[in-house]
Amino acid sequence: MSKKAGKRKTKSDSASIADNRKARFDYFIEDRIEAGLVLHGWEVKSLRAGRINLTEAYVIIRNGEAWLIGCNIPPLPTASTHVNPDPIRTRKLLLHNQELARLIGAVEQKGYTLVPLDLHWKRGRAKLNIGLGKGKKQHDKRADTKERDWQREKARILKHPSR
Repeated sequence: MSKKAGKRKTKSDSASIADNRKARFDYFIEDRIEAGLVLHGWEVKSLRAGRINLTEAYVIIRNGEAWLIGCNIPPLPTASTHVNPDPIRTRKLLLHNQELARLIGAVEQKGYTLVPLDLHWKRGRAKLNIGLGKGKKQHDKRADTKERDWQREKARILKHPSR
């Protein structure tokens, strides 16, 4: 029996690092793209510890490159003393030229917004899912909340029909 046969990794083995639920509430997400991140060593260690906040983050395209702005990755208290960590620094996103061209066209011509959706591990690398979305109006958000509440109530009724 080989060593690999005893230990199999499933897709759900803590692959997710952070999820931006507020993005799905504030935007209609029409397309998703997976991008790599340029990170420092202390940032990777913080991500492995689960210390990240994506709620205030957004993606911009400047000079033909995609950048993640406002993502807070606080350093671990055991960080090295010779490193001066900046938790909210601008981080470059790694995308193919075709993907960048498509995003630039959608953002500049059609009025879409680039929103980070979730951060996860893929083959030992941190990957960010970016959503191409349009902003929701207040009445759209109310309708979503109402629909979510109805689905929850319906599940409760089906689970306990005697109540």
